Amino acid sequence: MISTDDHTPLAPKASKLRSRLVTLLISTAVAMLVLLVVLSFFVPDSASEENKPQRPNIIFILADDLGWNDVGFHGSNQLSTPNIDALAYSGTILNDYYVSPLCTPSRSALMTGKHPIHTGMQHEVIYGFEPWGLGLEEKLLPEYLKELQYSTHLVGKWHLGHFKEEYTPTYRGFDSHFGFWTGHQDYYDHYAEENPGFWGFDMRRDMNVSRDTVGQYTTTVLTEEAVKLIENHDTSNPMFLMFAHAAPHAGNPSIPLQAPDDVVAMFDVENIPDARRQKYAAMVWLLDQSVGEVMRALKNRNMLENSIVIFSSDNGGAAANYNRNVASNWPLRGGKDTIWEGGVKAAAFIWSPLLNEARRVFTEICSIQDWLPTLVEAVGGPKVPGIDGKNIWPALHNSKQKTYDEILIQIDDARNISAIRYKNYKYLSGTTWGGIYDVSLGAEGRKGEYDLQAVQNSRAAKVIKETRWPLPSTSAIENLRGKATVNCEKDDDELICKPSKGEECLFDLSVDPCESINLAPSNPRIVTRLKYLLQLHNESAVEPRNAPRDPLSNPKFWDYVWTNWLDYPAPPHLDSQLVFPDTRDMDIL
Repeated sequence: MISTDDHTPLAPKASKLRSRLVTLLISTAVAMLVLLVVLSFFVPDSASEENKPQRPNIIFILADDLGWNDVGFHGSNQLSTPNIDALAYSGTILNDYYVSPLCTPSRSALMTGKHPIHTGMQHEVIYGFEPWGLGLEEKLLPEYLKELQYSTHLVGKWHLGHFKEEYTPTYRGFDSHFGFWTGHQDYYDHYAEENPGFWGFDMRRDMNVSRDTVGQYTTTVLTEEAVKLIENHDTSNPMFLMFAHAAPHAGNPSIPLQAPDDVVAMFDVENIPDARRQKYAAMVWLLDQSVGEVMRALKNRNMLENSIVIFSSDNGGAAANYNRNVASNWPLRGGKDTIWEGGVKAAAFIWSPLLNEARRVFTEICSIQDWLPTLVEAVGGPKVPGIDGKNIWPALHNSKQKTYDEILIQIDDARNISAIRYKNYKYLSGTTWGGIYDVSLGAEGRKGEYDLQAVQNSRAAKVIKETRWPLPSTSAIENLRGKATVNCEKDDDELICKPSKGEECLFDLSVDPCESINLAPSNPRIVTRLKYLLQLHNESAVEPRNAPRDPLSNPKFWDYVWTNWLDYPAPPHLDSQLVFPDTRDMDIL
């Protein structure tokens, strides 16, 4: 048994130990409290600030049939595009940016990163009455992004197949789709006429018909949906919003150009004497206002600083009454459905605070098929194998970086047309529509003054004011606009190329952007080289996927709605009614 005396010498030591332990606990608690206070300044309060995703949001705005000369940043004083222009000047204008000459091929290239000759999408467009679409074996951009935890949404036009449900947007990687499946629609009743007698409603919310939109203007309805998606987005995840406008594609042949009367009245001015061009100007203005609304919505949700915004047309403008439309690609030669520059160069830019360089005109070759690898890699995804598109993000970041020298523009053996560019040289062979569009098309639009004040006061200019790349100074804008504007001499009939007469065409685009001087006769070696490159590309081409038209697609059999008709049993006793008009009209392209 231990006596009390044995503990006496240890008592002071125990007391000191307890005192040190208490001091240590108190100091630790104080240190942790200080640390929590400090961290509170860096960790956002979920009740007051939106959680921001690590990967950037991607907003891709795709105009339909917008002409090269239908935006102010390319030198036009005729149409008003202040929001588009503000973003272009604050971002990077893509001046050597190629697309396919028609809607479906371009959209397939954007979605797959492959040239249409490698997906069978190279020949014309998908008509609403044809049972084919972009192959199910293809992995699409939204599918790549979903693997990176993106929420994916399509607002607007699809035009990549709808004859079976598995070809429609929500089966191809999009979480939601609000818009239409065919190539165009009436801007108020949302019916699409694809051929005489083939006429049906075409507005969907996912797979459901959306008749509540009847009477509402298409651009407005689509914009409201895009804004709503942004407003309701869970910002703890990144967003991919593909906003594919109907505008300014013409509607049905009976009333091709449509806009509210009060907006049309804004353009009843001296430098737009053509009444149809006034309506077209109103359609483009509403498209531009939509861009401003989307930018404001991003700003309001604190998403703007972590976003990549891309604007592009899907092909050259439908000019000179093609589709009964009046776009302008001036001074470029040709337009939609041609392989001239006016048909395969699109008005486009990228704007993002994530870019190291901006406020410049990008003169490197690039293409709509480049966006898939560029965006996937830019947001931290892996390199995408087996595609044609290239990652141009390094070149967009750094003006010293190059993209590539060679771009296949088009091969369509069914129409006997082909075009390729290597460095500054472009070779083309064949023509479309008998050569009637082988000239410079559309209004010049250089009369009057440029409304720079409208650009500076635009909604887009205001919302990007506090970002890394706000609108530059007036002198900088004038300098950028000058660099992005193409000027050409008048044609000399002895020098121009006439492919409609069987001539091969070669141009040096660095000095002849309007393809006015045919160099083929004096440069046979270059012609031979470019034809050889075309041959190599053609050896890898697959057969076009186009399928014969199906009379059973007629909306009259399906409550006058364009639908995925092959998913349903054929209505009984209709054989006698399966008649298809034997006509082909470019109005429905």
